Amino acid sequence: MSSPGCTNDQTFETKTVGAGDNVKLTCPRKTSLASPMLFWIRLVSGALPDFLGGTYSFDSNKVNKSPRITAKQEPGTFVLIISQTQLSDSGLYFCVKQTELNMTLLKGTFLTVTGRAPDITAAIQDLSSDPVRPGDSVTLQCSLLSDSDNKTCPGKHSVFWFRSGSDESHPSVIYTLGNRTDECENSPEARSPQKCVYSFSKTVSSSDAGTYYCAVATCGEILFGK
Repeated sequence: MSSPGCTNDQTFETKTVGAGDNVKLTCPRKTSLASPMLFWIRLVSGALPDFLGGTYSFDSNKVNKSPRITAKQEPGTFVLIISQTQLSDSGLYFCVKQTELNMTLLKGTFLTVTGRAPDITAAIQDLSSDPVRPGDSVTLQCSLLSDSDNKTCPGKHSVFWFRSGSDESHPSVIYTLGNRTDECENSPEARSPQKCVYSFSKTVSSSDAGTYYCAVATCGEILFGK
């Protein structure tokens, strides 16, 4: 026999969205005048569970709303709507039914929000083919082209320089510029991308031979220089 409130079918799903997308999670709801209540709860590793909203099993206009998250009833369902998702929204979301002293997990969703950085359109390295000798000073340059009007996530970007030598199985980080927003200039044309130029200088020795490349980390993604 099924209990009022939600169906007894316990389901679990995985959902992957991009940062900035809107997400709607649903939990089937049976209209009833009995006592069960439904809740949306979020579990994130290393943190206490978050209560996101609750409702009655019977029809109700009650809405739980925060700046980006809304929990409310729709016909036959209890929904959770997340607007403009951020990387921090990744986690386990459960629809929970409470009947007196019992709680049942009815619908589980593992939500993954993947970062994307469409505002960074290219990372271009200035590669020099001129030979160098030990003791020479070498400057490597990395230019980032970005669309400042098309950002989908907040925050700064970090620039890294890697080196891959012939005797190394994995590249190693040799220099980082940390979080940067300066060293950029806007193009005089309104629709042209913004250009940021980052340089790395080094006095070389014979052990510095190898391949050097830059990478920018932003919005949960890493973009390597071309």
